[in-house]
Amino acid sequence: GWPMYAQLLIDLFKYLAPFLRNVELNKPMQILYKGTLRVLLVLLHDFPEFLCDYHYGFCDVIPPNCIQLRNLILSAFPRNMRLPDPFTPNLKVDMLSEINIAPRILTNFTGVMPSQFKKDLDSYLKTRSPVTFLSELRSNLQVSNEPGNRYNIQLINALVLYVGTQAIAHIHNKGSTPSMSTITHSAHMDIFQNLAVDLDTEGRYLFLNAIANQLRYPNSHTHYFSCTMLYLFAEANTEAIQEQITRVLLERLIVNRPHPWGLLITFIELIKNPAFKFWSHDFVHCAPEIEKLFQSVAQCCMGQKQAQQVMEGTGAS
Repeated sequence: GWPMYAQLLIDLFKYLAPFLRNVELNKPMQILYKGTLRVLLVLLHDFPEFLCDYHYGFCDVIPPNCIQLRNLILSAFPRNMRLPDPFTPNLKVDMLSEINIAPRILTNFTGVMPSQFKKDLDSYLKTRSPVTFLSELRSNLQVSNEPGNRYNIQLINALVLYVGTQAIAHIHNKGSTPSMSTITHSAHMDIFQNLAVDLDTEGRYLFLNAIANQLRYPNSHTHYFSCTMLYLFAEANTEAIQEQITRVLLERLIVNRPHPWGLLITFIELIKNPAFKFWSHDFVHCAPEIEKLFQSVAQCCMGQKQAQQVMEGTGAS
């Protein structure tokens, strides 16, 4: 019965999508939306594995601005798992036993890829040819020139997850595990770095959201995409990319709980590790209220004393 129930939920999200996207919630829609949230809360509490298995299909049809709805789905984790406290000082994520296990995804996410696109993608991942694949990638993802509807969101989501799963398999085949050093210098990372640099603001936001949708409970996908998000931040050639990465993570953290485990560990690593020089970026200090927001989130994530040390140690006021 799970596939049928999942399809019913997808249909519900599709029905709600235009109202949620335009924030046009009249009284009946408000009631339907609240009812949907309640159903998700029951599923999160009693059937978390269902949300884990179908998270991709659900996130694929939920509009990008529905942050809390997505967080509810992405916060699910199997009942037989004990989540390590993300606020533990010096938590070694790569040492967790679950971190090398792939999550189950019961959605055929490659089905939306046109056959020639998939063929060229597979060829590029294996041989880095055709060389035109990267330069044509943006136009392959773009469907119109209308702001807000320029990109094929489903294709971006599928591309990100497929390239990520192929990258994990590639790293494992070399007898290694994903880390900040092993994910670099590969055809997979070429694609991600090209998207970060080449896409406009709208496209990059959708691309980074597709990565953030994989930051869930401890598993190999969460670990790989957490490293990828941090690597893209570290290697960004403009502060605009770093600001947008921060926005995608932060907007998921400033809504009501629950917050996905992988989202928390990624953001904590970003603001805590001096290698990322997070507190020295202009966008952190662009306005007093923004700076205050970052400080309060840092205190929630790390505790007041540790947050103060991190901010002062890297030049934050």
